[in-house]
Amino acid sequence: MAEGATYDPVVSKHLVRYGMGLSPHVIVKARGATLWDAYGREILDFTSGQMCATIGHNHPRIVAAIEKACEGALHLYSGFVGPAVPALAGRLAAMLPPSLSKSLFLSTGGEANEAAARMARVTTGRYEIVGLNGGWHGVNGGMAALTFAGRHHVDYGPRKPGTMSIPAPNCYRCPIRHCRDACDTTCLDVGFDMVDAQSSGSLAAFIAEPVMSSAGVIVPPAGYFPKLQAKCRERGMLLILDEAQTAFGRLGSNFAFEQIGVVPDFLTVSKTLGGGLAIGATVTSEAIEQDCHEKGFVHVTSHVSDPLPAEVGLAVLDVLEEEGLNQRAAAMGERLSRGLATLKARHEVIGDVRGHGLLQGVELVKDRETREPDAERGRAITDACMARGLSMNIVAVGGMAAVWRIAPPLNVKPEEIDRGLEILDDAIRSTS
Repeated sequence: MAEGATYDPVVSKHLVRYGMGLSPHVIVKARGATLWDAYGREILDFTSGQMCATIGHNHPRIVAAIEKACEGALHLYSGFVGPAVPALAGRLAAMLPPSLSKSLFLSTGGEANEAAARMARVTTGRYEIVGLNGGWHGVNGGMAALTFAGRHHVDYGPRKPGTMSIPAPNCYRCPIRHCRDACDTTCLDVGFDMVDAQSSGSLAAFIAEPVMSSAGVIVPPAGYFPKLQAKCRERGMLLILDEAQTAFGRLGSNFAFEQIGVVPDFLTVSKTLGGGLAIGATVTSEAIEQDCHEKGFVHVTSHVSDPLPAEVGLAVLDVLEEEGLNQRAAAMGERLSRGLATLKARHEVIGDVRGHGLLQGVELVKDRETREPDAERGRAITDACMARGLSMNIVAVGGMAAVWRIAPPLNVKPEEIDRGLEILDDAIRSTS
């Protein structure tokens, strides 16, 4: 379907359009990595929904957790908690280093990032937050000012004061025109020189994704995050890692920070904790939580500490462990990566394949030497895949269509990986 298209006038008649075209398929059922539309047509889902159905659509353990919550309480006054909420906080604390032991449960990743930034400002007494150019941290309030992917900040007025960005470590497209295919982190030095030049002397925190998803699945080089954290420490800044898309198995480990050599001051999680339901969490240290509490920190929402999503989060962690999904994601990610590399060797339009585990990025170019992006071809191939029964690209809007973000559920079957690659191969040929 063309960008902005909808299923039919009845579907869209009373809906506000929110920036991406509605699919021509009305989905009536979803199980594992398969969707069914109203006409019974099967669609293989290589996006895990919006990267939230990490353990597959409608996993039986998620359904059972919802039923359990229905027998107890779905929602409570914010001053009450059901048994699943402290239980989930305890489970997270047991999975994390001792310095990350306090959790605040909210509804979305954007809310979790907002809470982390607010706590960072309270505990440091400063207000400036810095992010990576191309980062995506939400579109609500202050996080909209730190979401630099695409053009989602255009036409919405001035950013929140005290927000800045530095160049992302994209070795395929070096933002400072310094290197090609091998980032030496000079962009990080240049970026902090820019921060120091702009700061009013009130630097509070830095927020980053371990793998920058919306920016095009940018994988920072080894040593990048320890160097980033050292620069933060030199300036008295706290480090917030946004693991909305990378936690709980997506990269083959419980958390991406385990692979990059740092422990953040704040960890935020969301999508991959909810099994398809909305939940977010801000995790920090006991010392920071105590300091914020003593200083009067307030972040009350209507659905803070709700019992239903907490019950589901516990089920997700159970499945992650019982089904060995970290190991499975690593193995299936390797299978997917090898297949995409084969397609790159076969099709000149594929300029780069990159990623970790079951988060893979494929960048399309008009010419491999000049590396001019080919968003138009990216959209055409995305549509051709859908016509063949494969949903394989998270977003195909604007220039973002030049990079596919492929993220199947962690329990995707080998034959589903292979079938998806075959469809993708055929779709590429059909648009040449």
